[in-house]
Amino acid sequence: MDDIQTQIQEAIDELVESGAERGLQVTVFRNGEQVVDAVAGIADHETGRLVESGTPFYCYSVGKGATSTVAHVLVERGLFGYDTPVVDVWPEFGVHGKEAATVRHVLTHTVGVPGIPDDTTPEDLCDWDKMCAAIADAEPWWEPGTKIAYHAYPFGYIVGEIVRRATGKPISQVLREEVAEPLGIADEIYFGVPESELGRLARLEDMEGSAEMLASIPDDSPFFKLGPRQVTPTAEFGNRPDILMADIPAGGKMSARAVARMYAALVDEVDGVRFVSPERLREISAGTFSGVDEIMGFPTAWALGYSVGGPGADPQESKSVLGVGGVGGSFACVDTATGVSWALTKNRLTAGFESAEQISEIVTKAVEED
Repeated sequence: MDDIQTQIQEAIDELVESGAERGLQVTVFRNGEQVVDAVAGIADHETGRLVESGTPFYCYSVGKGATSTVAHVLVERGLFGYDTPVVDVWPEFGVHGKEAATVRHVLTHTVGVPGIPDDTTPEDLCDWDKMCAAIADAEPWWEPGTKIAYHAYPFGYIVGEIVRRATGKPISQVLREEVAEPLGIADEIYFGVPESELGRLARLEDMEGSAEMLASIPDDSPFFKLGPRQVTPTAEFGNRPDILMADIPAGGKMSARAVARMYAALVDEVDGVRFVSPERLREISAGTFSGVDEIMGFPTAWALGYSVGGPGADPQESKSVLGVGGVGGSFACVDTATGVSWALTKNRLTAGFESAEQISEIVTKAVEED
């Protein structure tokens, strides 16, 4: 992997120069050591501020990987287990047929409450107690553990409330104390960003034509079952200070360096820090639930808290890869077989993961040739 830094730097420079992307970061770790730290382009198209290695990006559901990692750290500590009923730590959740729901069901997106109320506003998303109360009172769409659908917003609130009930602390604080500070990335990975740090974030922008495309989607589209139109993750939504500062752990604000380092510490020691034991990692990897997504209709597979497979890859052909991508095309993952983790964060919200797929190919080829 000697020249992988050069290969990736050239690739992201070309993505920016071609106009496909505005600003990007890519970081790669192998066996606990950083082997790539590359940046390109503009963090803020309005001011011309350049992307730096420590620039946090709001990369939407990439943050679910951090949410899950917090949960695994607490499981490792014995605060709860994967088969702990949610009701044991959050009694109000156990109504309307959710009494038997477990932490495992939550982490595999099979708990059965994938939607949020149709009238949910951005302001509501920032109200932790209101969102948790609505989700706790929701009727499940199926018996927990029997079917699967991506829990776009509820995943973060459910895991976050389990964490809060178990520790007495909001998940943003637990992320900082148990994950970010031990790894030395406390100023590069957040759920809720402190107001004093907002000026450091990359500014999101929509790809050309995306507003028109979103407007053309009918109100009864399955897409809006994940979250109503008014909370759809666009650039305008993701640049709102209230959204950036709120604890919404279905998404996260982070640098590629921070999230790749986090994934590296799941499989290896990183400067003396390793989050879970090898036995726990095997349990996380083996706890897979696969099926057809009940909302979107495509095949999906989730390990405990992480999707299975890299960007654009068949989960059956890359079972050892665990990670999460985000709306807009950012992606982060780790290959438990090779010990390689990588992350791509970017601020132009594209419809697909083409840039991440390109980086994935470079990383995979470098590992095979090494």
